[in-house]
Amino acid sequence: MKTIKNLTADELRKSILQLAIQGKLVKQDPNDEPASELVKRIYEEKNKLIAEGKIKKDKNQSYIFKGDDNCYYEKIGNNELVKLEDLPFDIPDNWMWIRFPNLVNFNLGKTPERHNDKYWNNGKYFWFSIADMIDKETIYASKEKISDISFKENFGSKLSPAGTLIMSFKLTVGRVSILGVDALHNEAIISIFPYFKNNDSIKNWLFYTLGILVSYVEQTGAIKGNTLNKEKMSSMYIPLPPLEEQQRIVDKINSFEPLLEKYDKVEKELSKLEKEFPEKLKKSILQYAIEGKLVKQDPNDEPASVLLERIKQEKERLIKEGKIKRDKNESYICQGDDKNYYENSQNTLSKVDMLFDIPYNWTWMKLENIFDVVSACRVHQSDWKSTGIPFYRAREIGKLSDYGYVNNELFISEELYEKFRKNGIPQKNDLMITAVGTLGKTYIVKEYDKFYYKDASVISLRNIFNVNITFIDYLFKSPYMEEQIKLNIAGTTVGTITIEKAKNYIIPYPPIEEQKRIISKIHQFNNIIN
Repeated sequence: MKTIKNLTADELRKSILQLAIQGKLVKQDPNDEPASELVKRIYEEKNKLIAEGKIKKDKNQSYIFKGDDNCYYEKIGNNELVKLEDLPFDIPDNWMWIRFPNLVNFNLGKTPERHNDKYWNNGKYFWFSIADMIDKETIYASKEKISDISFKENFGSKLSPAGTLIMSFKLTVGRVSILGVDALHNEAIISIFPYFKNNDSIKNWLFYTLGILVSYVEQTGAIKGNTLNKEKMSSMYIPLPPLEEQQRIVDKINSFEPLLEKYDKVEKELSKLEKEFPEKLKKSILQYAIEGKLVKQDPNDEPASVLLERIKQEKERLIKEGKIKRDKNESYICQGDDKNYYENSQNTLSKVDMLFDIPYNWTWMKLENIFDVVSACRVHQSDWKSTGIPFYRAREIGKLSDYGYVNNELFISEELYEKFRKNGIPQKNDLMITAVGTLGKTYIVKEYDKFYYKDASVISLRNIFNVNITFIDYLFKSPYMEEQIKLNIAGTTVGTITIEKAKNYIIPYPPIEEQKRIISKIHQFNNIIN
C-alpha cells in the first residue's frame, strides 16, 4: 500500500475528491439548510419543466428519502418502496442521496454520417469528441466542425451553450469539461443541465465529483475500454450536500489545486531524477574508473607501458608471418621528459592535449595499438536470406547491447560465411561497435556466437592480443568515450564512425591487474545500484 509520500499528484487529487464526496473534506455547519430541503426544490423544478413540456416524465419516476430509522428508501412510481442497501458509502446526516436523472437533465450527442460530405464540408459549428476534452478544464476549440446542414438535420438546430457541463461516458469514462463556446458533441459525451440553478453550485459540485462518482457505477467492458449507457447513468447515486457546504467544498478543492500543481511539477522532476539517477551514477563510476580514481594503484603492478611494448613486439611477429597487415600510418602516444604527451607518427612528434590526468603506471594509447580495427566484406542485399548464418546490422548489435538478445531477420548462406572466414569473422572476445545511426553501442562476442555483420554499419575490434575486453567495453560506455565519439563522427545526415576514426580513438589504459580490480569494483557498484 502506498504512503502519502509516494502518491502522485493525480492520486492525491483523487484522494481529496474521495474525502469531498464522503463529507470529510470540510466541517458540517448545523446552520446550513439540510440537503433534504434542496432536494424538494430540485423535484419541484423538475416537475415544473415536465408540466411545461420541456422535458419528458420518467416512466419509473423515483424519489429517495430518509426514513425515521435514518435509513434511505426509494419510492418508485406510485407504490413500490425499496430500502436502499447498495449505497456506495456513508454520508453526513444533513446530506441526501439523489439519482443522477433527478438532479440533472442530460442529453447524448451524435456523430453525423462520416461518408456524407455535406455534413462535414464547410464546417461551421464546433463538434467535440472525447479527444478534444481536457479533464477539469474549460474547452474552446474542437478538431472538427460540422456544417450548417448537419446542424439542422442531425441536431435539430440545438446547441449546447457555452458554460454547459459535459462528461464522457464511453471508453474514457468520467472525463469532465465545461464548454467555453456554443457547441455540439458526439454520442460518447453527455451535456448536463442541473434542474436547480443557484449560482451554478450544483454544476460546480458535479464538475469536481462526477469523475470519481462514475467509478461506483458498474461499467461494461469494451474493446478499447469501459463504457456506460443511459440506463446505467440513470441509476447513478449522487451524494448531495447542502448548498452552502457545496460551495465550501468547491472552494477548498480550488485552494488545493495550486499546491497540487506545484507538487505535480516537483513529483515529475523527482520521478525523472529517480529514473535517470541510476544510469547517471553508473556513468560517473565509469568516468572515475577510466581516470584511475575508482581503485588504488599498486606499485607492484606491471606498468601499462610494458604491456604496450610487448604488444608491439607481438604485432611485428604477426606482420612478418603475414597474419596481419602493417598500417603505415599507425602512430603511438608517448610521454615526453616535460610530462606532456606527444603523438609519434613516423618519427614526427606532435603535442596532444589530454582531457584529464592518469596515474603514473597507466598509459595513453590508440585503439589501433591494441586491436586490429576492421569492418566486414560487403554483403549485397541480393545475398540476404531468410535462413542460414545470422547477419547483423547496427540495429541488431544495438539490441544485443541493450537487451543481450536479438530476434534476427536476415541471414547469409553457410557458403558465403565460409568464403568470408579468411578475411575475418567475429571471434570470441572481439568487440563489435555500432558505426551508423546510434553510435558506439558495443557487444562482446561470446564463445559460441556465429554470425556475420554488415560492412560500414558495424566495426569490429579484433582482439588478436587478448586484451581484457570487458575493460574496453566499460571504457566505451564512459562519458569520456561517448564524448570522443560525438566529436569525431563523420557523415552529415546520419552519424558514422569510420575505421580511421575508430583506429585513432585515444584511450587511457591501466595495468592488467588494475583492470581486473576496476572491473570487480564496477560490478560491485552495479549490483548495489540495480
